[in-house]
Parts: sequence; structure tokens; C-alpha cells
Amino acid sequence: MGGRDAHPTAGGTPAATKSMSVFIIAAVSYLLGSIPFGFILVRVFRGQDVRLTGSGNIGATNVARSSPALGVLTLVLDALKGLAAVALTRAFFPGRSVLAGVAVLFAIVGHMFPVWLKFRGGKGVATALGSFALLAPASLLVTAGIFVAVVAAFHRVSLGSIVAVALFPVLAWLLHDYADAPQVLGCMAIASLLIIARHHQNIRRLLAGTEPRFQWSRG
Repeated sequence: MGGRDAHPTAGGTPAATKSMSVFIIAAVSYLLGSIPFGFILVRVFRGQDVRLTGSGNIGATNVARSSPALGVLTLVLDALKGLAAVALTRAFFPGRSVLAGVAVLFAIVGHMFPVWLKFRGGKGVATALGSFALLAPASLLVTAGIFVAVVAAFHRVSLGSIVAVALFPVLAWLLHDYADAPQVLGCMAIASLLIIARHHQNIRRLLAGTEPRFQWSRG
């Protein structure tokens, strides 16, 4: 009568509940990250497919080559979807910092591989910017300074992005800016590696000396 089933756990075992939480956060964050704002904005306001111009990327840098205003708006919106993923996770799962790390990773993956565009998305820098703003603000501030300095010195956004993203998890570790959860630092490191990998064409051009300097469109 008083066996193991006398006091069943509501909602399943703790392990099952944790797994479901991770799945929910991963799915919601992916869907948020997968909203292709750059593609939508250029399509709506200029009647063009941004994937057929410039680098073919749907991110803010390539959008800005067609329209500086839309480029800035794309940057803001792409950052906001990353921020929203972390904010929603914290709101519904307070105190679960590891889940915030999952939200960061999957929001960035969603931007890179959006289901709506046959998994051909952007490079994840702006989405990472928004995600990291809540998760590791001190490290992000230092990283932003490094990005600005590199771009100002070399006039290449890709180089600034690669250097800043590569240094971000190192700075988070040095500044102890990862909510005392090694899993969060791991998620940020994986996200950084994915972003660098998405810049593989830029890296080849940088090594070959053929990476173009960034210039705003006058149109």
C-alpha cells in the first residue's frame, strides 16, 4: 500500500521535466531566431531578394549595401530576437541560468538555419549580440569595443566580427560573466564557434587579401 507509487510526482519525473523544459526553450528560441528580418524588409520595402545581391547574406551588413536604413533596422530586429529568447526564458524559468544558455545557442542556430528559407540564413552576429546582452553584459561591452576598434582600423566588418566573437567566451571566462554555470559558458563557446564557421568564406578572402572593404550604399 505504501510502495513507490504512493506519492507520484506531478508532471512526471524531475529528469523528464528538465528535458521537456530544454526542448521547449530550444524550440521557441529557434523559431524566434529563424525570423528572417533582413529578407522580409528588403522584400517589402525594395521588392528585392537580398540573397541575390552583394554577399547573398540575409544579415544587416548585406542589407545595408542595398539600404543603410534597412541595414540598421535589420541589425536592431535581429538583435532583439536574440534578446527576446533569453528574456522569455528568464521570465518563465527564473533561476535556470543553464536554460538561458540553451536559448542563446538555439536563437543563433535559428538565424543561421531558418526553416522558412530552406535553412539558408545569416551568420548570427546580431542575434548573438542581443542574446549576450542579457547573459553576459560586461563581456559584451568589452567585445563591442574590440569590434569597433578592428573595424575602424581595417574597414572590414567580417574581420571585426570574427575577432570579437572569438574573444567573447574567453572574456566571459576571465570576467566570470557566465552566471557561475559552466554549461552556459559552454553554450556561448559553441555559439561563437558556429559564428566563426559561418564566416569561412570571409576568412578565406581575408587570408587571400581579397575581402572587400565595407562601404555604405548611397542609394
